Amino acid sequence: MSAIQTIQEEIIDEFSMFDDWMQRYEYMIELGKDLPLIDPEKKTEDRLIKGCQSNVWLDAELSEGKVVYTADSDAIITKGIIAILLRVYSNQRPEDIVNADESFIDDIGLKAHLSPTRANGLVSMIKQLKWYALAFDLQLKKEL
Repeated sequence: MSAIQTIQEEIIDEFSMFDDWMQRYEYMIELGKDLPLIDPEKKTEDRLIKGCQSNVWLDAELSEGKVVYTADSDAIITKGIIAILLRVYSNQRPEDIVNADESFIDDIGLKAHLSPTRANGLVSMIKQLKWYALAFDLQLKKEL
């Protein structure tokens, strides 16, 4: 099992401990409080994720062959969602991020319990995470 899959399984287990979605939303809000925040100077238009109902800024750096993400949002639920995604994908190899399966999102029931606009935002967040990873993966392959 890959590092990403291990983290995804941990998240599935954590979400299964809650009886209802109100408890899961509260948990996501708590996760959002621990989000590795983007540098305020990087909260720029070019780092805003398009397609999100709320403002979500995402930045990525390549450090020792791994992608390190930071983010922020002006909405507490959205901040929790991006916190979950960063927990899974940050500090992973670009190639692993690009090839990662996102079925854990369905396994925890997240997409089914979001409004259509938030669900679209979730898809946009994943796309942007993967675009950064793809760019870094190509950069690494070029250097070889």
